[in-house]
Amino acid sequence: MLSGAWVSALINILFWLFFLAGFFVYAALALQMSARAVVAADDPVPSKTFGLPEAVLATLLTSFLLLNVVLSASAPSVSLSSRDLAANLIMSVVVLLILVGFLELRRLNVDRLAGLSKYGIVRVIVTGTLLLLAAYPLISAADLITRHYAGDGSSKQNIVDLFNGSRTIDQRVMIIVLAVAVAPIAEELVFRFFLYGVLRRYIGRCGGLIFTSLLFAAVHAHLPSFAPLFILGACFTLAYEWSGSILVSMTMHSLFNSLTLIFLAFPQLSDQ
Repeated sequence: MLSGAWVSALINILFWLFFLAGFFVYAALALQMSARAVVAADDPVPSKTFGLPEAVLATLLTSFLLLNVVLSASAPSVSLSSRDLAANLIMSVVVLLILVGFLELRRLNVDRLAGLSKYGIVRVIVTGTLLLLAAYPLISAADLITRHYAGDGSSKQNIVDLFNGSRTIDQRVMIIVLAVAVAPIAEELVFRFFLYGVLRRYIGRCGGLIFTSLLFAAVHAHLPSFAPLFILGACFTLAYEWSGSILVSMTMHSLFNSLTLIFLAFPQLSDQ
């Protein structure tokens, strides 16, 4: 019994040390953003950047997302189905095509604005992995607080229940593709690259970070997950702002979803 108590105490100590390390990492990223902005002012800038047309599109897109949040909140809670996943996949692709097409018509340099070729693939993966590791204790702390006040297991979203209860390989493959590939690309381009990029110009980095993180958490339409998702979205935004490459936050997003699916597929790992 005593040894078990010592192990539990050691785990708690390690968790909070991990939490403090993650907190200081992201606090340092936030402090370095302003310094990096000053340095970037001396570098060549794109000939065109987000302006009034992008602000109008961002307003329309935000209104559309908020409307879906309201409809989801007012509708009775129902279980997701394969048809819902397919509709989600199609909607993500449509929104992404509209956004990319609009930016192409505006002749904006998406590669330069999003930092797509700023780093090599190895550096992107390593940076994204390390920043995700630093973000995990912050997300876990938010989840623990949520569980304490809302009940254990309440932070599981409908898609988690669908994955756990899936009896067909086709359905699981669809969830994996949506979570690991489609969602990271679509959501990072919409929330971090576009919406945050527009808001950063008009209301500043802090305002843009808070608003897009709140919207990111809200669109998942699951109140018990709101706090962890807000922290997750904020970490993605800080990673993108600090690194200057949307590929870093995409990597973090994809890895986070992949690890979540692994723990769902092998629940004994999460129990340990």
